[in-house]
Amino acid sequence: MIQKSGIMFLLLMAVVITAGAVDLDREGRDPAYVESIVKRSQKIVDKLELTDTVAAREVTTIIANRYFKLNDIYETRDAKVKLAKETLTGDAKQEAVEAKKDAALYRTHFAFPADLSLYLDAKQIDAVKDGMTYGVVMVTYKATVDMIPTLKEEEKAQIMAWLVEAREFAMDAENSNKKHAAFGKYKGRINNYLSKRGYDLVKERKAWYERIKARGGKI
Repeated sequence: MIQKSGIMFLLLMAVVITAGAVDLDREGRDPAYVESIVKRSQKIVDKLELTDTVAAREVTTIIANRYFKLNDIYETRDAKVKLAKETLTGDAKQEAVEAKKDAALYRTHFAFPADLSLYLDAKQIDAVKDGMTYGVVMVTYKATVDMIPTLKEEEKAQIMAWLVEAREFAMDAENSNKKHAAFGKYKGRINNYLSKRGYDLVKERKAWYERIKARGGKI
């Protein structure tokens, strides 16, 4: 009879073997496009400074496959929208197509960090998400805190929570403009929140610019 420790070891080995079998979803894709996506993914992974080369390779593949999946979802959406425009009921069909696209994004969204969690901890997964969204979370957070030094801790926490939420939408956006637009929506929410909390954002921003100027343009 296999003891409990032996069973746990076998289960662990099964996870390790499965985790090491990530295949790059390159079939049917333009080799130049595949190469560009792998390089983009590699740049994100390089910043993690992983010492395990196998894990680094697997994470690179997981990220690249996520980009491929997003591309497939949006290409399917575009093809169906084009077809819908050629029919008399185009508007209604376009709305249905967008709804299906959103459903596809939602269904696949959570599998991505789950796959990464086989190799990365929570902090490293956040770093990957930041890499895919140009680091906007921390840039915006640091700028806001610097602009309003009197922010309370609960206000800082709320701002960060909204920026992290925005990042989830930005990760799935189809291009850089849409990614920034996702953050823009939440920046507007943050500004409204701060205004309701009594902050004069015009005054705060003017004073901030003066402080930046005084310290040689450094935020």
